[in-house]
Amino acid sequence: MSAHRSGYGSVLAVFALCLAQPAIAADQAYPTKPIRFIVPFPAGGSTDVGARLVGERLSRSFGQTVYVENRTGANATIGVEAAAKSAPDGYTILVATEATTSNPYVYNTSVDPTKDLLPIIQLSRQPLVLAAHPSLGVKSLDELIALAKKQPGMRYATGSGLGSQQHMVVQWFARLAGLQFEQVPYRGGAPAIADLIAGHVKLGSLGSTPLIPYYKTGEVRLLAQSSHERSPSLPDVPTFEEAGIKGLVLEQWLGVFAPIGTPPPITARLHSEIAKALADRELRKKFLDAGQEPVGGTADQFAHLVHDDSLKFARLVKELNIKAE
Repeated sequence: MSAHRSGYGSVLAVFALCLAQPAIAADQAYPTKPIRFIVPFPAGGSTDVGARLVGERLSRSFGQTVYVENRTGANATIGVEAAAKSAPDGYTILVATEATTSNPYVYNTSVDPTKDLLPIIQLSRQPLVLAAHPSLGVKSLDELIALAKKQPGMRYATGSGLGSQQHMVVQWFARLAGLQFEQVPYRGGAPAIADLIAGHVKLGSLGSTPLIPYYKTGEVRLLAQSSHERSPSLPDVPTFEEAGIKGLVLEQWLGVFAPIGTPPPITARLHSEIAKALADRELRKKFLDAGQEPVGGTADQFAHLVHDDSLKFARLVKELNIKAE
């Protein structure tokens, strides 16, 4: 009897293996067609820059086109939802920021990043910077604080909406310094920077990547950066803590996600190829030149970051009384 069962079990195992062969073969052949990177912000911003740098490298290694589709609006929720609801076949991938983890606490979104998305790898991190147009007449955070006390309600541009780190960092700064600011949200970093450079808005809270060229030419002044330590790309810009705003540390990250249900062989292949790209000296230099520090690491490490940030933003949204209108 036991021998019969053993033989029956062996037959079942072989049968199951045969059924699995087409799926395994398909995964091994991946990719067989172009891959879409959904970026939930407009072209020209930090997220778009990072996605295109990696996508260009993957196009070469995969032998298939990796293209960027900018799906903007509602502080990234539109693009994130589109990616999360796409077929989990490895041909629609999300490249997004930490806004993915803060949005559920601010907006009416159907996506829970800890349940509906598979973290693949962290691409980079960068500080948020508080930037001022020269006509504002301030060269340091202390000078801004003095001016803001005389002009409560000073407007500042962000490339994303309520609940984003660009918004939270200024609200946190305002609470600690006893100030009042008014957010002017844009649909992405590029249009926000365009108005900042033109002087239509005098202050901006933005990712560092697209601002660095304007900082180097003196078209904007960078008053503070939000990381714990100064970014290698901005060694002359003090952190908020160095400028006297103790405890204010927020880093903006960029990462890659797949829809839940994407086969592990596919996510493993994506992780492997992206990790190889991020280890390349030339690509790392391009990230650093763009103001982003390349990271990489394991999928588990990125998943822990997503989980921890989700908890952190739940607390900050409550403490800062951030509510979507």
